[in-house]
Amino acid sequence: MNSLSTLMTPACVIDDSKFQRNIQRMQAVAERDNLVLRPHVKTLKSLAAAERYAPSNGPITVSTLAEAEYFAAAGYDDILYAVGLVPNKYARVQALSERAGKFTVVLDSMAAVNALLAFAEKLEQPLQVMLEVDVDDHRAGLLPMSDALRECAKAIQATPKLHFRGVMTHAGGSYDCFTQQSRDAMALQECQLIAKAALRLHEAGINCELVSAGSTPTALANCNHKGINELRAGVYATFDCVMAGLGVCSFDDIAMSVLTSVIGHQTDKNWVIVDAGWMALSRDQGTASHAKDCGYGLVCDQYGKLLDGWYVSSTNQEHGIISHIDGKQPDASLFAYGNLLRILPIHACATAAQFSEYQVINEQGEIGEVWSRISGW
Repeated sequence: MNSLSTLMTPACVIDDSKFQRNIQRMQAVAERDNLVLRPHVKTLKSLAAAERYAPSNGPITVSTLAEAEYFAAAGYDDILYAVGLVPNKYARVQALSERAGKFTVVLDSMAAVNALLAFAEKLEQPLQVMLEVDVDDHRAGLLPMSDALRECAKAIQATPKLHFRGVMTHAGGSYDCFTQQSRDAMALQECQLIAKAALRLHEAGINCELVSAGSTPTALANCNHKGINELRAGVYATFDCVMAGLGVCSFDDIAMSVLTSVIGHQTDKNWVIVDAGWMALSRDQGTASHAKDCGYGLVCDQYGKLLDGWYVSSTNQEHGIISHIDGKQPDASLFAYGNLLRILPIHACATAAQFSEYQVINEQGEIGEVWSRISGW
């Protein structure tokens, strides 16, 4: 096995022991509430990683058709493409439905339904379809008690080449919930409203095989998730500074980091310059509204120990600037030229997307595996 010191920086590192603990935490929730867990694989987009938390004999969620094709080619059959469908993707969707029998698309308007109905006669076999429901006025979806929801479902059910599979929702509003009480309330609201939507369709003679809900904050809330039969979440496997800032996890639970080297200093400004800029860390500043603004990432030593008060305060394409929140002078031994540091990501999905592979380390800090990933749409 190799150590991190053998790598060229920047590199993306996964702490395997933390990764596995995070996975077990979510699996325990699904088992406790007797729910099917449909992991979202969008963060890592890696078959090797998915073997740990989203095996091919179970369902998964994807955010791009490229992911769907990648996982379908590896034998995954039950794939939910959880982004609203548009006509320029129909040809690839048709090919996917012929390769993966339970490949499922999501619609959230009558315009989208009518467009798919017009295309449906070209399908060789029925395409699985779900409707997205808005439970928090945050992003997309049909209102749970609306006539539009019922009419969309009826139109899908009446089309021989389409199979209505059920309803799904994502409580993105949970990313604004900074207390346990507010996350619990959002999780309860999510489950109650999606369950009401399913009941309304049932009363209209439309069966919902799947009643699917989830986001990492609501999935890990103190809630029994009544009224649904499927739980979805994704970033829980690695976590990130956004999740830690919300209180969903601790900073020590974050399993992903970016390995970087000190390449210089601005001593008059107490800056440390590293070779991880926004091309490695991303431009995400998702903690800017949090009580603790982590800038572009929190700084750890090469062993993953958080260095209190040190964060990436600004970035250029290939340069990161590390500062202390109180303007302290950098410790010469920790921040010497050539030293290795690790940066905890603000948003794991955005940071992971900057790399083509991940270095997976054991508890001794040795590289045991290298996981490849795919990108694109």
